[in-house]
Amino acid sequence: MVGSALRGRTIVMSGGSRGIGLAILVAAAREGANAVLLAKTDTPDARLPGTVHTAVSAIAAAGGHAVGVIGDVRDEADVERAVATAVERFGGVDICINNAGAINKAGTLELPLKRFDLMQQVNVRGTYLLTRACLPHLRQSDHAHVLSLSPPLNLAPHWLGQFPAYTMSKYAMTLLTLGWAAEFAANKIASDCLWPQTRIATAVIGMLGGPDALARSRSPEIMADAAVHLLAQSPTAGTGRTLLDVEVLAAAGVTDFAKYGGGTDPTLDLYVDPPGESLSGTTDIDTERKWIER
Repeated sequence: MVGSALRGRTIVMSGGSRGIGLAILVAAAREGANAVLLAKTDTPDARLPGTVHTAVSAIAAAGGHAVGVIGDVRDEADVERAVATAVERFGGVDICINNAGAINKAGTLELPLKRFDLMQQVNVRGTYLLTRACLPHLRQSDHAHVLSLSPPLNLAPHWLGQFPAYTMSKYAMTLLTLGWAAEFAANKIASDCLWPQTRIATAVIGMLGGPDALARSRSPEIMADAAVHLLAQSPTAGTGRTLLDVEVLAAAGVTDFAKYGGGTDPTLDLYVDPPGESLSGTTDIDTERKWIER
């Protein structure tokens, strides 16, 4: 899809042992990219298939070169070790992908403080740590890109009021990423956010929502195709963007998303308003009720 723009480029990613992260690395491997993934999953989990080791095998099977680093994105030493591994094995870092995340959609009174802390540490601290560690090497690359899997800043009360702690952590990822776009514009380091328009069919969705939820979810490959297309662009093509997967693919000429599954009415992801409707600002209660009942 993108020719050889990613050939020989090195990606450092948090997470990536399964789901969207792994799909991105496999798609990038088909384009000739190298990968270092920092993840905690060393041994199999009966509930959630996939480990760092199986991810490395999948990337290799796709034609890429990968190294798995067992570690925690919250730990500075682990993050520095992952970045050092990329430099030692592949000679540098061209792309930093903030993929690891923690989610808990509980309201304020129901969310324990330790779960609050976990989301802030993984989503915010982890994003800051990994990007900060990559930046000295990104500044030496002629194809530098930071990509965070975080949402557009939808300030609709509908979204702000549902699970403020999780929303704050994901919006903080976006704000950091937009901040880096401005801070390092002179260094030609692109920094963007990518988010799915619809729910994505991952193992977690299947475990929590069952077959019906999976049937109305698109495959991780839609995010992978969008990410690879975005990362193949020159850093001067744009920066400081919050993009949905379908927006990136539409700009690349893709008009039919049926191959990604989800049926005729896939479930929209968090922070994405229904097409033709807006839940931002002052919202008509009937419109909001319609959205909640979808």
